[in-house]
Amino acid sequence: MRLARRGSQQAYSFLYTRFAALVHAILLGRFAPALADELTQECFATAFARLHQLQDDSRFGAWIAAMARRMKPTTGAELHDAQDLDAFRCKGAQPDEVADAAHVLRAIAALPEAYRETLMLRLVEGMSGQQIADLTGLTPASVRVNLHRGMARLRAALGLAPTANAELTHD
Repeated sequence: MRLARRGSQQAYSFLYTRFAALVHAILLGRFAPALADELTQECFATAFARLHQLQDDSRFGAWIAAMARRMKPTTGAELHDAQDLDAFRCKGAQPDEVADAAHVLRAIAALPEAYRETLMLRLVEGMSGQQIADLTGLTPASVRVNLHRGMARLRAALGLAPTANAELTHD
């Protein structure tokens, strides 16, 4: 962190590589993919400019995650209400797969923040529970609980599980 505070591009690159998926997942849970990509860059630019404000170097992940949660687009862009299906296109994806991906992402975006973020990190960024815990500062047990409850809520939101599940109503 000392090198990053001195402006080392290599140190910046290390921090970006380590925490970009965390920031991106938080933003993707709130904004359309293209906007989430743009805001991820802005978040890191802001964080690097304010690095002198970080009091505990070991809390960088939590610090930049909090910063990402406060990011707002300057263009007045809408949240996931917009039909941004082109952002989900990947090589070989069929139109129904693109629509399904957009539907699932919107369902995740409607979940409470703790579930939304852990699900985005797991399902979109492909991280393990331990990796999520390492990046967020949560305990592995908390990550497991958030993933379990988040998946239950996601299944219910997608009509894949009953909504009367006691676990879903007692959070």
